[in-house]
Amino acid sequence: MFNRELLNWGNNNYSSTSTTVPSVNIKETGDAYEVEVAAPGMEKNDFKVTLDGNLLTISSSKEDQREEQNDNYTRREFSYQSFQRSFQLPKDVVDQENINARYENGLLRLTIPKKEEAKKKEPRLIEIS
Repeated sequence: MFNRELLNWGNNNYSSTSTTVPSVNIKETGDAYEVEVAAPGMEKNDFKVTLDGNLLTISSSKEDQREEQNDNYTRREFSYQSFQRSFQLPKDVVDQENINARYENGLLRLTIPKKEEAKKKEPRLIEIS
């Protein structure tokens, strides 16, 4: 299973700088870990997912600028959103070459397969002689 997130789990979606970070669901199956990041309004190109050793990092940045000019005034608005969440993956369990990521309907989904030898196997019945 994943170790505690590097950011504090109990932070109620706020980082130490009081900026919001998206909610994350992590589910373990027999074959893989499934990670869902709720990030509506983003585009797939806004995300960066990296794996450095056993450290999985999901980050994003998005910038928006608008300018409106009328006879008497100019109005400029801009916004910048960014976040980063990191997770320590179990050692020698993850098949790093086959991690899959997709973004649809405001949800970034990662499928992180387990190595064949790390997959949970059915209990073996041992015959008694």
